[in-house]
This record gives sequence, C-alpha cells and structure tokens, in this order.
Amino acid sequence: MDNRAILLVGVGGLIGSILRYLAAVVFSGHTSTGFPLATFTVNLLGCFLIGVIFALSERGDVLSPEWRIFLATGFCGGFTTFSSFSYESIRLMQDGQFLYLGLNVVLSVVLGFAATYLGMILVKAL
Repeated sequence: MDNRAILLVGVGGLIGSILRYLAAVVFSGHTSTGFPLATFTVNLLGCFLIGVIFALSERGDVLSPEWRIFLATGFCGGFTTFSSFSYESIRLMQDGQFLYLGLNVVLSVVLGFAATYLGMILVKAL
C-alpha cells in the first residue's frame, strides 16, 4: 500500500469536502425552491473538473500520476456529492415533488456527462 497516495487522496478529499460545504452554505442563502441547486451545481462542476483532469493525464507530461490521484480521487471525490444527490432525490420522491425529482435526476446525468465531455474536449483543443 502506497502511503503517499493515501495522503494525497486524504488531503485532496479534505479540500474538496470543505469547498463542497462552503458551496452548500453559499447556495442556502440564495435559493428558495425545493430543488437541490447546491448539490446539482457541485456535481456538474465536479464532472467538468474530472474531465479536465483525465484529459490532462492523457497528455502524458502535463499532469503527473500523483496530481491525478490528488485531484481526481481526492479533491473531486470529496467535492462531488453523488451520495447527497441520491439522498436528496429520494427525499424529493418521498415528498411527492416528482417534477423536481425528474429534473434533478435527468439534468444531473445528462449535463454531468456533457460537462465531463466538455472538460475533456477543452483540454484536447488546447
């Protein structure tokens, strides 16, 4: 087991988790609907970032394996909130908010894929 990789994932996850929490705090004062906008936004941004990270990794000399572990597994793993997405979607279903449930699930998946692809295309175009 590589202790350095564990440390990189842990520190990246710490930073990502803190930023995820701060995003939730910022959004909580700016939204009045039942739609989980903070989680939705963080997931899209995280998808975009992981697309950029993996595209940079494929370039060979741009991003070292250590940086990839730190950023993709650590930071993005702590920053993105798929477990929160799942829980909030179930809560929307339990609350009978089926429009918001459908919007959250469909838009998160479709736009998440699009954001990841956009990140990869952006790096490849540079």
